[in-house]
Order: sequence, then structure tokens, then C-alpha cells
Amino acid sequence: MVQPHRAERRLRALRPMPPHAPRPDLVLDLLARFGQQQICYCYWKGTEKLAGALGGEGDLDLLVSRADHGRAQAILLSAGFKFFPSVREREPVGVFTYLGFDEGHGRLVHVHLHTRLVSGGPLTRHWHLPWEEAVLARAVSHEHLPVRHLDPASEALLLLTRCCLECGGWDPVSLRRGRAQRAAFATARQGLRGKVSREDVYALAAALLPDDLAVAFSDALNGPLPDRHSPLGRAIRHHLADGARAYNGTESALRSAGRSMSWLLGRFNRDVVQLPRPWNRRPAAGGLVVALVGVDGSGKSTLLSALTQWLSPKFDVLPIYFGTGDGRPSLVLRPLKWLLPLATRAAGSKPRVASHGKPSAAAPSFAYGLLLTVWALAVAADKRAKLAAAWRGANRGLLVLTDRYPQCESRRFNDGPLLERLPAVPGWLRRHERAVYERARRLPPHLVLKLLAAPESLALREPAMDPTVIRQRLDALSGLAFGGADIVCLDADRPLEEVILRAKREIWQRL
Repeated sequence: MVQPHRAERRLRALRPMPPHAPRPDLVLDLLARFGQQQICYCYWKGTEKLAGALGGEGDLDLLVSRADHGRAQAILLSAGFKFFPSVREREPVGVFTYLGFDEGHGRLVHVHLHTRLVSGGPLTRHWHLPWEEAVLARAVSHEHLPVRHLDPASEALLLLTRCCLECGGWDPVSLRRGRAQRAAFATARQGLRGKVSREDVYALAAALLPDDLAVAFSDALNGPLPDRHSPLGRAIRHHLADGARAYNGTESALRSAGRSMSWLLGRFNRDVVQLPRPWNRRPAAGGLVVALVGVDGSGKSTLLSALTQWLSPKFDVLPIYFGTGDGRPSLVLRPLKWLLPLATRAAGSKPRVASHGKPSAAAPSFAYGLLLTVWALAVAADKRAKLAAAWRGANRGLLVLTDRYPQCESRRFNDGPLLERLPAVPGWLRRHERAVYERARRLPPHLVLKLLAAPESLALREPAMDPTVIRQRLDALSGLAFGGADIVCLDADRPLEEVILRAKREIWQRL
């Protein structure tokens, strides 16, 4: 009887994903808890966005009374949401960000909990609208959805005020999104015209503002859309300047310039240089290093891309590629990768223990051994730099997602030391290379996601790999402990959506 391959036995031993009892919708469950605990709250953005926000397609902005905000935060935590603080005062005072994982749809639900009505530019929301009590007192229950929201008059007043404070800025975000923002405000105002009269807007504005401003706001319901440069925009800013502004004009301009530069540098860092620097939000519990490991063809790069797209819009994620293939190399390795194809053809045969392709039966030539030595030392330097970046990022609060992770348990495969394949290499060079992999052993990831698949599946996905090499690498991968790290095995033969959802669930539990 043929004994099953070790990796196949391991796959059979994997417990199937436990059946999860049907959970109520995450947002509806939260709002039901608010109702049960008699939290004084309302959704305070435009009602045209309400259905999408409840469905997880946009941020859910909830205003709660100052007296209830402590209980509201406790309810959010008990409902499965987690607090994600912002970096460098990106969130204004009185605004808190919570994220929840909607397992049914595999997406993150974003809740902004407000104790204050704030407005202003996207980078400097320093205007406080001191109307919270009046807005909450006038809030109404939705006809079909279990949520409290603004009454039409409050919605119209807040919409026009936000137009005056948010439209027409010069910071990079306003310049980039200004036209779309004005169009959204215009559409929202158009929808409100059939729900509220000019007299209703005037009555509410007169209770909160001087009479001349109340008249101007009631006229703005049907007139030209105001912005910060319009007469109404200048008038409302002048009225609010005394007690509703966080900074004076000079400091506001300086802060706007500083945050604009910070925003530009953050985007440049995220998209280009990828230094381990936080720029948006981070988990309150601290950073994590999550390693995705598996034999070539198991789906590491696909899973990394899916997880990055899932998480990076909400908080800071640093993807790191520890391999030497098509991923992002460091400056040390990049020039050698450009020269490697030419040098390999000139150097001759590969060693018998080559881990990819079809190994040569002949011993490696001297030239190839010299080339591999240079390559191994460059790879070690590359891994040393990326290890340092990964752990600096985690210590600064980033979620670090790595494609592969260095290890020294298997000396021939799966991102282990390379010079073990060349017996003639001096011992001091081997020790120099091995020190990098020993450092990785002393710094195990917080979570390792092992992608395991049957050898036949991997052979179909990677036809250039020798089947014997595939089995050897699977054997080695099955036994890797990564210094005692928390390891979760994922069956890469399952449908991709299931693998991604399981990975999301494991990461979310540890954030």
C-alpha cells in the first residue's frame, strides 16, 4: 500500500473551518444595542448615504450625547468593534474611529463616533458646530431602517454649513476631490428640497444663529451652492470664530500646510518608498508581523494582495517581500537581479540541490559557485534590512504582512540559507550568512499563515518546478516551527474566497 505524502497527511489532519453560527448584521446589531441601552445618538451625515453606510459601503458617522459617549464606546467594543487611534492628531477632538469585521461579507465596517459636530477641510477639521443638543433632540427614527437620523431641517442646516466650511480649500486633498465633493453636496441639497421648506430651515437657523444668518441659510437652500469664499461662508466663519474654532488664522494656516505636507509624504511613503512609518491609523493593541509562507504556486502573492487591499484603506499596512522573485527587492539586491540572467548563462550549471526548476545532475561549476556566493550574501543583506524594517514597523504600530519569512530550520528550501549548498565556501562566510537567518529565528512573526496544497495541485500551477522538488519543499514546510510562532495552516486547494476569508478572520482576531 502506498503511504500518503507527509504534506497530504497534514492536509487531511487539518480541521475544517468551524461552522459559525449565523450572526446578526454587525451594524444592525450595534444599533439594536444602542436602542436597548437608550443611547442618545443619531446618524448625522446625509440620509442619501444612510443605506450604503448601514451596508458597510461607507463610513457610519454617529453623533452621541456627551453623557452617553462612555457607554457607547463600551457597546462598540462588546459588539466586536475595535478602536483604531489616528496618527499625529489626524482625527479632531471628540471623534473616535472603530472598525468591525463583517464576516458574512468579508469586509471592514468603519464607525466614526462623534461627541462633537466638527467640520472644516479634510486635513484640518478645526471648526466646532455647538449644536449637538439641538440636533440630537430633533433626531427622528427611520421609516424602514432601525436607526435614528437627522430631521430634514437639521440635515439642511448642517449640509449648508459644511459647504461653507469644507468646499474651496487649497490643501492637496481638497484640490484632488473638491469637484466631486461639490457635486455630492449639490446632489444632497437637491434631494432635500422636496423634504424641507425654506421656512423650516429659517426656524431652526433662527434658534441657533443671528437673524441675518438665518435668512441667508434659508435663501441658500435654493440659491447658488455656498463655499468658504462665498458671502455666507465668510459670515458663518466670522460668527463661529470666537468660540468654535480650535486655532486662530495664523496657526490654522500653518497646521494646514504642515498636514498637507505630512499627507503628501505619507502617500509617497505608502506607494513608493514604503518606509516603516505610520501615516494614518494603527491598532490600539500595537503592531503585528504576519507571515504568509508556502511553496511556489500556493497563492502567497495573491493572498497578500487581497489582504493589503482589504486593510490598507482603513489603517496602516506595510507589505514586505522576503523572496527573490518578482516581488519588491531592496536597493542591495536590485542591481544583481538585473544582471542575474546574463551571469547565470555565463556561469554554467546549477547545483544538484537547486530548489526550483530542474536541477542539473552535474556539480556546479566554479563560476556558478562564485556567483551563488555573491548572490547569497546579497540576499542575506536584503533579508537583514527587511527584517529590521518589519520589526521597526510593528513596534511603531503597523500591521506588517510578509510574503515568505527567513528561517534556518530547513537549510535547503523555503527561504533558508543558500551557502549550505556549496561545501567549498569558507566557514566564516557561512556564519556571516547564517547570522541573518538566526536573527529571524529569534524574531518569529506574531502569526504565520501556512498555505498547504497537494503536490499535484502545485505541479499544475508551477509546471516548471520538478515534482521531486515540490515534495521535498512541502516536507520541509510542514515541519517548520518558525521559532515557536503562532501557526495557522490554510488549505490552498480550497476555493480562493474561502482561503482569503479564513486568513482575514485569523488576522482580525489578533488585531
